[in-house]
Amino acid sequence: MSGFGNEFSSEDPRCPGSLPEGQNSPQVCPYGLYAEQLSGSAFTCPRPANKRRYSHPCRWFYRILPAVKHKPFIPAPRGDLTESWDEVEPDPNQIRWLPFTIPKTSETKVDFVAGLHTLCGAGDTKSRNGIAIHVYTCNTSMLDRCFNNSDGDFLIVPQQGELLITTEFGKMMVEPNEICVIQQGMRFSVDVSGPTRGYILEVYGAHFELPDLGPIGANGLANPRDFLCPVAWYEDRQVSTGYTVINKYQGKLFACEQDFSPFNVVAWHGNFTPYKYNLENFMVINCVAFDHADPSIFTVLTAKSTRPGVAIADFVIFPPRWGVADHTFRPPYYHRNCMSEFMGLIKGHYEAKEEGFQPGGGSLHSIMTPHGPDADCFEKNSTAALNPERVAEGTMAFMFESSFSMAVTRWGLETCQKRDKSYYQCWEHLRSHFNPNWRPSKQ
Repeated sequence: MSGFGNEFSSEDPRCPGSLPEGQNSPQVCPYGLYAEQLSGSAFTCPRPANKRRYSHPCRWFYRILPAVKHKPFIPAPRGDLTESWDEVEPDPNQIRWLPFTIPKTSETKVDFVAGLHTLCGAGDTKSRNGIAIHVYTCNTSMLDRCFNNSDGDFLIVPQQGELLITTEFGKMMVEPNEICVIQQGMRFSVDVSGPTRGYILEVYGAHFELPDLGPIGANGLANPRDFLCPVAWYEDRQVSTGYTVINKYQGKLFACEQDFSPFNVVAWHGNFTPYKYNLENFMVINCVAFDHADPSIFTVLTAKSTRPGVAIADFVIFPPRWGVADHTFRPPYYHRNCMSEFMGLIKGHYEAKEEGFQPGGGSLHSIMTPHGPDADCFEKNSTAALNPERVAEGTMAFMFESSFSMAVTRWGLETCQKRDKSYYQCWEHLRSHFNPNWRPSKQ
């Protein structure tokens, strides 16, 4: 089903009429199902901010057994997943990572949850205000276990390998150059078909939404109709050996056992759903005269803070487009920013760092840390003929931008062994072009 934030309803065609008519919680549900609500916002939020449109709850499930039927949660190993932002001393340097290693199946089998590694973040899950950036590297499917995040929303960016994601709402196939969002509390399991790698932006206390378009008007950036939501699908499966539900709660992992599949939702309705989006559908707005427009014109999704115009996190992409600006240095300019910028590369070659910035790697430029094109990029583009040209053809780079000052984890700085300690050298060859005898042209 297509649309962003729509009021959807869906039922598995094997059980026609499974959605109750005229109410959410009848005394007896069709087919003997249980009614269960999943709420994504406070009940008393102002209506424009409330995921309970028209006084309807966020989501009603009609399921074979309710989610409450499980053994107690107990602490589970969390590996490299963390919310400890004081593990190491702060580091304001420009940081770049080489492609993160995907474990070989012949050495160890690692599924999506076991393959989660936290790179950096800030804030606090208890106060519901913060952000984390993770990478996942895995090689095998989740077997009789699922995951849900009680702390916040996951925006998942596959870089290598497709993800078949089974949710309580139905199934989604998410391929590289697509993204998906699994919102707070939603249970899901991930199947993979080989070596798999990607990035995750996690936000606490806010949900992703489409950015305000302002003077752009009604058309541009990510079109609401291009977001896709799964249709209802259920399995009525008993698991005598035990099905494990893994819960991320206050930055730690907990596990409980039950004897049935959690994907037993026959029908559902509401507007609080998982969804996916194909980045190729992004309608680029760009400069057609001179200079640069701010990268906010490339924003796909935003998670707003309580301060107007300031985001907890923005998801920004740099897709193929035309460059036509006259009298302009066209690649990104040198800058320092009041936001933290994490960049990743799904495919291709990023125009400002064509050599060292590789697919499956990343970079972090912290608040007020200077950065910009490397020396080769500057020299080449300072003398290039300014003809109309295709920029970033065959490339998809992205940025997680945040108003939070992010701390890098020990795994990101040391354990992963992927930090490119020579990164600073890409600017070492910048030379002075200053000419005190230069004078403006008389023309």
